Amino acid sequence: MANSVAVEANGFIAETTALLARTPDVLRTLLIGLPSSWTDTTDTADGWRPRDVVGHLITGEQTDWVTRTRRILEHGTSVPFDRFDRFGMLERDVGIPLDDLVERFAGLRAENLAALDDLVTDADLDRRGLHPSLGEVTLRELLATWAVHDLDHISQVYAGLAGSHDADVGPWKTYLGILLRREDPSAVPG
Repeated sequence: MANSVAVEANGFIAETTALLARTPDVLRTLLIGLPSSWTDTTDTADGWRPRDVVGHLITGEQTDWVTRTRRILEHGTSVPFDRFDRFGMLERDVGIPLDDLVERFAGLRAENLAALDDLVTDADLDRRGLHPSLGEVTLRELLATWAVHDLDHISQVYAGLAGSHDADVGPWKTYLGILLRREDPSAVPG
């Protein structure tokens, strides 16, 4: 209880970074040392394998979140964000072991959270930037999106891991929403 009170007292940035700081450990716990029989399956038919997700998160750490934060703080809406290469990891990360990608992500995330701590205060949260397709956005929206983006992609990792053993669960698949969503999101039991 004391920890939640401390996070509340620190505000939106502290709450958001508390979640963002956990992602590397979640990925380490889920992925480091797992055999490829668990990690080489996509979350959906046209989706990404866990390594693709981690690579995508690396690209975000390199070119998106803190870069866009700086753009907002330095230029406001006068200079739009650069477009984000959502698929840059597919060629860049060929042949790099998944464990190495996870550790690379963890290092970049630690650097970015330290940079964010030096750059932003809660007083900056309503400052605006210009997204190339969404238009004006606030720093608060950018930071909230960063955290939810992590959660979205962690769910993709879980779905890929589960999907790797889709056929192995046999008739129990009927009860496993994570597998049913891979085929038809509306088929998940209520």
